[in-house]
Amino acid sequence: QKVLRKGEWKITAAVFSRAPGGGNRLVAIWPGFHDKAYGIAIDVGSTTIAAHLTNLSTGEVAASAGLMNPQIRFGEDLMSRVSYVMMNPGGEKEMTAAIRQALQTLAEEVAGRAGIALNDIMEVVLVGNPVMHHLFLGIDPTELGGAPFALATGLAVTIPARELDLKLNPGAWAYVLPCIAGHVGADTAGVVLSEAPHEQDEIMLAVDVGTNAEIVLGSKARLLACSSPTGPAFEGAQISSGQRAAPGAIERIRIDPETLEPRYKVIGSDLWSDDPGFEAAVAQTGVTGICGSGIIEAIAEMYLAGIINQDGVVDGALAARSPRIESYKRTFNYAIRQPREDGNEPLIRVTQNDVRAIQLAKAALYAGIRLLMDKLGIDAVGKIRLAGAFGSHIDVKYAMILGLIPDCDLQKVQSAGNAAGTGARIALLNAGARDEIEQVVRRIEKIETAVEPMFQQHFVEAMALPHKTAPFPHLAKAVQLPATKEIIATGEDGGERRRRRRG
Repeated sequence: QKVLRKGEWKITAAVFSRAPGGGNRLVAIWPGFHDKAYGIAIDVGSTTIAAHLTNLSTGEVAASAGLMNPQIRFGEDLMSRVSYVMMNPGGEKEMTAAIRQALQTLAEEVAGRAGIALNDIMEVVLVGNPVMHHLFLGIDPTELGGAPFALATGLAVTIPARELDLKLNPGAWAYVLPCIAGHVGADTAGVVLSEAPHEQDEIMLAVDVGTNAEIVLGSKARLLACSSPTGPAFEGAQISSGQRAAPGAIERIRIDPETLEPRYKVIGSDLWSDDPGFEAAVAQTGVTGICGSGIIEAIAEMYLAGIINQDGVVDGALAARSPRIESYKRTFNYAIRQPREDGNEPLIRVTQNDVRAIQLAKAALYAGIRLLMDKLGIDAVGKIRLAGAFGSHIDVKYAMILGLIPDCDLQKVQSAGNAAGTGARIALLNAGARDEIEQVVRRIEKIETAVEPMFQQHFVEAMALPHKTAPFPHLAKAVQLPATKEIIATGEDGGERRRRRRG
């Protein structure tokens, strides 16, 4: 009555029409006319969390923000976090509290940037991988740590936002997209909603590249999905000079095939290393390492320049041509940048072990893709979408040179950006899209790579650059691929080991 009287018997009411059990639920009322209604679409990643405050009337993004997932202190990757829960009773409650506090922090940040009150936020839509999904919902993720990787629930979830400890409008609701399988989560459902492979006439491959790559393949006729354990190498982890994408990290590189000299760009500067003024431009940050997109380009360029062969072996004989080929025990390294004399910058190089780490990661990704192609009975895909932060920054040509993805017309290989977050925003603004993705997820066929007998064979064949047996005709039109060559590796100990491509 107070609200009615204050508005002279005219009010604005916000009504939620998709509450569990059906019917309409009153979210909020205001005196007079009130046109501020907002929602937040949130992509909860294992490394970073991204939030987009969206005007529910216009669909415009009013503010965006991101932060590091605070669960990193419990474990860098998903399985280490599941292990933390297994080893520490109550560990899941610690991680749930940490992630929910992060979500609240992001809500406050985007509201502050947009100049609105938290009370104006009526709804939240969330996506995330299965472990993140379980943890922000307060579900023990232990069963996701081993076969059969059973989800406690894979259905879409609609609950009051306050049950996630979110202090928004007291009547606000939260919607979580459905998961697809034990290792293919609501974030992949967001990618499907954003890129719509289920509406395509030709075969589309959608890959969200991360520590665990999620893969969706198919068309309107049939859709399959799986995950593949690529590990953290694509993000710069387990690489000798690797680091996260941050100012000072090498993100682009080219190698002269004659001199073997590199030129590179670092995050935070538009200049190449051979441009005048480069050293001054990077003086503040320095050149501190190499990020995921940089290591992909570095190894692909090393292959094109003949520094490594199709088996990924560094050609030590090239040390006679260039001091950048350095002998190290029984292998060789490629030095990109020497350390500063003042000791403020490290030596940045690509080691034989770095090449192997990327080969293992890319072979796991390609093997998962090839497995789905086998299930569909196809040998080629019509278009490819690379999603996620890594997929947004990688040069698709270099991804194909390494064999991360199968051969395809390069014009039809595109970055999808944060497609999971885009899918969350679509679901936030379009109630019909929620029905759509819930129906599509039910008909996606889930393939478990761990129990597929052909996965190992595909993995072994995919270790070669770009692949041991698969043809790459589209790539060959765009890039002059090196001829197969045998390398006799001689290290510091004087021993010889013959390496050749087999098959």
